[in-house]
Amino acid sequence: MASSIFTKIINGEIPCYKIAETESFFAFLDINPNSKGHTLCIPKKEVDKIFDLDEETYNGLMSFSRKVALAIEKAVPCERVGISVIGLEVPHVHVHLIPLHSMEDARFIKKTKLTPEAFENIASSIRAHL
Repeated sequence: MASSIFTKIINGEIPCYKIAETESFFAFLDINPNSKGHTLCIPKKEVDKIFDLDEETYNGLMSFSRKVALAIEKAVPCERVGISVIGLEVPHVHVHLIPLHSMEDARFIKKTKLTPEAFENIASSIRAHL
């Protein structure tokens, strides 16, 4: 089976705006964000569906995502950070952490365009709050 795009990102084969990394988990900015600061948290273990993760990895992913979400909340002005797990586009578990200003930001319809500099600035700001 070919590696998912997320495994290629973890392995450094595809560049990303990295937010955080542990032995088991990885967080990076979504390059097609719903809003500025939209971050993906993934397990390094390539599993397609979130509920197929073993319990330890699932709980670890949620704990890791919480830490990242708290940093996003400090770095990005927003009403709150929303969480979404859909998983239809990439067959590798991923948690979307989305800075919300309205319900529209959670709908995956309207996307925000950012320059590479803007991506790097927001990534740096979130990392500073971890």
